Amino acid sequence: MSKEETIDVEGIVTKSLSNAKYTVEMENGHTITAYPAGKMRKFFIKILPGDKVNVSLSPYDLSRGRITFRHKV
Repeated sequence: MSKEETIDVEGIVTKSLSNAKYTVEMENGHTITAYPAGKMRKFFIKILPGDKVNVSLSPYDLSRGRITFRHKV
């Protein structure tokens, strides 16, 4: 398994934590801790509680993920 083989899911940001980490509730009810991807940090894309986001999960650790896209409302 490589970096390209990730599991992509959608979720809603429920809480903003310290150090640019977020609590995301996925569609199936699970809650994970996620951080924004590098391009999102580079271009200062803001993520607020209530935003719908795409999260990439590693198959090795399903409790942490990387936020790759924030949907426009």
